[in-house]
Amino acid sequence: MPATATQVKHLVGDSLSELPPLPESVAPRYSFPQLLRSRYHSFWYHLGERVAWSRGTYRERPAKELRDLSGIQHERIASLQRHFRVRFEDRATQATALKQYDYLDILDQAWSALKLPVLTGGVVQDIGPSNFWYAPVLHTFFRPTELVGIEVEGHRIYLNGYSRLDYARGYIENLPKTEFLIRDYSRYNRPAHTVIAWYPFVTPNPVLAWRMPLSLFTPHALFSQVAHNLQPHGLFLMVNQGRREASIAAAWCRKAGLVRHRSCELRPILRPRIPAPVLSCWMHPPA
Repeated sequence: MPATATQVKHLVGDSLSELPPLPESVAPRYSFPQLLRSRYHSFWYHLGERVAWSRGTYRERPAKELRDLSGIQHERIASLQRHFRVRFEDRATQATALKQYDYLDILDQAWSALKLPVLTGGVVQDIGPSNFWYAPVLHTFFRPTELVGIEVEGHRIYLNGYSRLDYARGYIENLPKTEFLIRDYSRYNRPAHTVIAWYPFVTPNPVLAWRMPLSLFTPHALFSQVAHNLQPHGLFLMVNQGRREASIAAAWCRKAGLVRHRSCELRPILRPRIPAPVLSCWMHPPA
């Protein structure tokens, strides 16, 4: 079931060029309520980093079979299973497996619509993967020689007492050459053939909504490090929530010296959402 014109809209020319002004300073000014929330989140963030609590590897109970799917969901998942020879439900709950198929669907739609070359092998870095529940998706799609997820808040504790690191260990334990690192990507210095960012923070309010301190909101440093780590012919793949966020992210990419290769607006089949995600591909300028 290939992507159709109603599911993918190419964004070409100046469709992402009406850019909001970026701050001249790398230290933006925040409102008093924002600073109060940030200090509260900072306390819990640093406490979690110091304690580094772990209950051990968390493994989901596999669904084995997906239930209560709509007709279009069933058809699209069956198509992805045939094409990529994968069954995420054999190792994940239904909720996680549906999210994994959704991300695989987004990548498959975009690659088909933009006619991008199939990327296999090489070092793939993923920025801010939370607990890296989609690591199997990246392995399935990119077939990397090495996959690294770099998460700045890997010690966050869930209601069941397990941490993000505990979950990540379960999701990647059967994936070859895969790591989950608790680091700030803006200080992570290692070359990569492909760098991926799903919904990176490019404005401060989402940072606070995810209960993180504003000290971690450093988009200029983040995208500069992407440009630094990306190999000369490498690809930076970014997914943003809607055109406005994609425009802001595009401005940061350009400020870091990257150039947009192609982009498109997607209409996900498996988990529809508004605003529609925008996928863009970035590279170094040609020599």
